[in-house]
Amino acid sequence: MNVLFISSGNDDRYDIAPFIKSQGESLQNSGVNIDYYTIKGKGLINYLKNIGPLRKHVKSQNYDILHAHYSLCGWVAVLSFSGLPIVLSLMGADAVGTPTGKNRLTLKSRMLSYLTLLVQPFVSLIISKSPNIEKVVYRKDRSVIIPNGVRMEQFNTQPEVSKKSMGLSEDVRHVLFLGSPHDKNKNIQLLKSSLRQLNLNDVELLNVFDVPHDQVVQYLLVSDIVSLCSFSEGSPNVVKEAMACNKPIVATNVGDVAWLLEGLKGCYVSDHSVEDFSQKVGKALIFAKEHRSTTGRDQLYYLGLDAKSTADRIIELYHSLLDNRQVLTI
Repeated sequence: MNVLFISSGNDDRYDIAPFIKSQGESLQNSGVNIDYYTIKGKGLINYLKNIGPLRKHVKSQNYDILHAHYSLCGWVAVLSFSGLPIVLSLMGADAVGTPTGKNRLTLKSRMLSYLTLLVQPFVSLIISKSPNIEKVVYRKDRSVIIPNGVRMEQFNTQPEVSKKSMGLSEDVRHVLFLGSPHDKNKNIQLLKSSLRQLNLNDVELLNVFDVPHDQVVQYLLVSDIVSLCSFSEGSPNVVKEAMACNKPIVATNVGDVAWLLEGLKGCYVSDHSVEDFSQKVGKALIFAKEHRSTTGRDQLYYLGLDAKSTADRIIELYHSLLDNRQVLTI
């Protein structure tokens, strides 16, 4: 089976987003041939400029399925008129918008959400990462929820990685926040305010962003607890990757976080108030000091969120599409 992944190529840190590349590699490990077509240039106009080149590329190859990641990529796939089944993976912001604060969305993201509604009749299958994303999918006959899986081998303990090797003090407990401090949706202010309220001299905020994914893994391994403060998420990779490292976690109740962490000792779901979040951070720090590790890895396997299990589900869907030849055209 030959599948073309279509995704954005507009991030300076990498050609293909790590979670998309990870999914592609997991599918390849299970016998699917994956190629990548990346769209250069941001904004609707630049996406549309890729219709002709994509059509030419698809005609020159022997693909069975086009798998677009992000709604605008879905539109490029649809308008290439390839005659092939199109799978669309919704990324989150293209479905539920981009928050600028609690219950506030950017105008641009509202327009993108509208395009997500319009594209649905023209694709063969829509994959949502979480139930809150799937709510915007009205073509339920073509809808399935599959969170991103985790390549568990990437997050095994690395003996050579330590706080000292990462340039961090061994006398300080570190609360990891992965994401840009300027991204209003990521809401780093909630963690800053919570740490000020706790006022613990041996606890520091460790903010990591704009680094290669391999370094992200190392910071996850050496941190004491991991935080997520967002106003909106789908199925946040940072939470699943922290689980793969058996780290205590404090996360706001967004996306599928409550489902991911249900019953997992040392992991806490908070609302967006400083009072609740700081209390949960305090509990996680105590757990980390007393127990160090959670059983997050076991929980991921139980939920079927290891990369192999996720790849198997997607391959099953691919085969179903090809067996039914459910091809839609405008």
